[in-house]
Amino acid sequence: MSRWKEIMLTEFSFLIKRGAYSLINPTFQHSEEDTGLLFEILLAGMQIRDEGHALLIPDEELASLRPVQTLEVICEDVLPKKLSDIRRLTADLARRRQPLSWQDFERTVLTLVYTSQTLAQITEQNQRELWTDTLVQLFRAVQKDLSPPLRKSAFD
Repeated sequence: MSRWKEIMLTEFSFLIKRGAYSLINPTFQHSEEDTGLLFEILLAGMQIRDEGHALLIPDEELASLRPVQTLEVICEDVLPKKLSDIRRLTADLARRRQPLSWQDFERTVLTLVYTSQTLAQITEQNQRELWTDTLVQLFRAVQKDLSPPLRKSAFD
């Protein structure tokens, strides 16, 4: 298979579920300003929900900004929402040896937000334990990605 076909197949694997959007591998943060905006949206109380309108931003002014449309696509169509899918993600992250790509890091952080918000609403003890473990694994993946690599000493 040619390199071009491999690239095309890889890109098609990132196609969004809904036909309304033709975004491939959407990313919210493209600049320092976007990063600040995401932080502001999170501080405003953004909630990622499981069904229906998956993204709720209480601040109407922030919610009306154009870049939020991409964030909605990511939260509604890209982020895993089922516990089994999130646990599969954490297993993949635990096996990773390379730093996460910017897109994967962003999605992992947003999945961490979704998981913590879901955990806060769960009352059944067994489910709470499973979601708590998943939350800790996501946190460890983010922490590992943010930590500098260990360097081998000259004496090793």
